[in-house]
Amino acid sequence: MTNEPDDNTLVQGCLGGDEHAFEILVIRYQGPIYNAVLRMVRDRDDASDLTQNAFLKAFQQLNRFDPQYKFFSWLYRIAINESLNFVKRSGRQEPLEGDGVAGDLDPERSVMVSDVGRHVQDGLMKLTPDYRAVLVLRHFHDCSYDDMAAILGIPEKTVKSRLFSARRQLKELLEAKGLLP
Repeated sequence: MTNEPDDNTLVQGCLGGDEHAFEILVIRYQGPIYNAVLRMVRDRDDASDLTQNAFLKAFQQLNRFDPQYKFFSWLYRIAINESLNFVKRSGRQEPLEGDGVAGDLDPERSVMVSDVGRHVQDGLMKLTPDYRAVLVLRHFHDCSYDDMAAILGIPEKTVKSRLFSARRQLKELLEAKGLLP
């Protein structure tokens, strides 16, 4: 078991001038934040830039963080907002090359999984950014409804409603491609 300090201790250390404390937070969360952003924007360079922007904003606004909430929810909210703003500004939706496929699958299964993954990604990109955000947070990052509400800054009921609608729309898109019965 590691003796890593918890997020609130690191935030307090950072506010007290400990630069290393924020570095630990970046290392701890850069992977999940990058992956969430990548699922939103589908471009690795943009995802990298937006992830850096999210951490920069978090650092600049660290004194506004309320320690009664989870730090990762607050950080995810910044990152998702950055992603949503980017998607709305740019209107771009580029394909994501080389979506992860398990390397130990046989070649035929690997192609099938890759193809289905590509269709799911294409379907995600056809959804509104708000619907895409709830699906990404729930199904790719296993966020609870409560965490999703905190990240997105909306009531839990709205999260559930958006998730229901987003799933229905994605299902319809996949059915139209013949991927679901």
